[in-house]
Amino acid sequence: MAVETIFYIIMAIFIWETFLTKFLWYLNTTRWSEQLPEELSEIYDAEKYAKSQKYEKVKYTFGWIASLPSLIIMLCILVFGWFGWLDSFWREYTQNPILLALAFFGSISVVSTIIGLPFSYYGTFVIEEKFGFNKMTKKLFFTDTIKWLILSAIIGWPLLALIVWIYSVVGNNFWLYAWAIATAFSLFFMMFYSSLIVPLFNKQTPLEDGELKSAINDFAKKVWFTLTDIYVIDGSKRSSKANAYFSWFGPKKRIVLFDTLIDDLSTEQLVAVLAHEIGHYKRKHTLQMLAISIAQTGFIFFIFSLALSIPQVSYALGSSTQSFHLWAVAFGILFTPISMVFGMLTSIFSRKNEYEADEYARVNYSGKHLSDALIKLSRNNLSNLRPHPAYEFFYYSHPTVLKRLNALKK
Repeated sequence: MAVETIFYIIMAIFIWETFLTKFLWYLNTTRWSEQLPEELSEIYDAEKYAKSQKYEKVKYTFGWIASLPSLIIMLCILVFGWFGWLDSFWREYTQNPILLALAFFGSISVVSTIIGLPFSYYGTFVIEEKFGFNKMTKKLFFTDTIKWLILSAIIGWPLLALIVWIYSVVGNNFWLYAWAIATAFSLFFMMFYSSLIVPLFNKQTPLEDGELKSAINDFAKKVWFTLTDIYVIDGSKRSSKANAYFSWFGPKKRIVLFDTLIDDLSTEQLVAVLAHEIGHYKRKHTLQMLAISIAQTGFIFFIFSLALSIPQVSYALGSSTQSFHLWAVAFGILFTPISMVFGMLTSIFSRKNEYEADEYARVNYSGKHLSDALIKLSRNNLSNLRPHPAYEFFYYSHPTVLKRLNALKK
């Protein structure tokens, strides 16, 4: 296939993906309403609904503005072959494929961070602050940014170096080894994320003895769920939005509650939320999603190995030399349609799992308390409860709260 043809395909896919994303954003605006819709009257009053609509409009406008610099820069990069120029620049200093890949992606990461940082700052300290969500200090904001950059380098660079080295040794069959490494990394992340990564950013303390802990333990015993750890995380130092998550691997199970969640919900509502999380475990949703993720990763590496046998893919980005990292960039764009299909299928499966977890909580604890918790969290977070069906289909990993409430009633 000619280099020009591959270039035009890359450009077409990039433009198509950009247009589709922005079009789906626009579709959501057609669901905005000046009046409180009847179906939301159980969740919002007129004043709170007006505030949620204003929040959506501000985020929509800001999303457009924030995406324009990256969009323009990416178009220039593709049209003028700046990826090829960056590759040539680093080749003046080294010919080692591992060092080249690290320098190439490191440069892109630094530039992306510089471009995105002002918008992230504005989103946090202007928009989120305006609507009462931000609790983060400027010092914490920049500290988090530096920590994530360092952590990304510590984790990402050795992983990238290992994959490039394997490719240089075994050639296109590297995908099997890369798949195995990615799978091992995913399992490691599942096992140690809460104990190794989270403490770098948040303080986790065991839940104190009292009504809530007793209620959680009583429910866990009722459903024959061996619970080893219940922690409270200081999420309030960044945002007033509430959350909770459940992690496990083997016999070790950990429930983590944001302190904001404990402040927002009653004991019964909190137990209902945890019953939902336990429902995911009982229905083996975590294992199912892990298996799907591993299978998708293997498929991606396999298709990538096929692309590596086409030198024109690398040349289409403006390089005169075949490079693993340029192949990876081009492949990332060319794979976009398949990646979107994977994302939609995963979201469909995830939404099904959420209904099942809700049903588990309803049967084994209380559908009313779970409904009350969903309503309260949606109201406090100014959630968009009426997304356009197309947007929901593409991007929502959870059913809308309205659909979940209706399912719980049935």
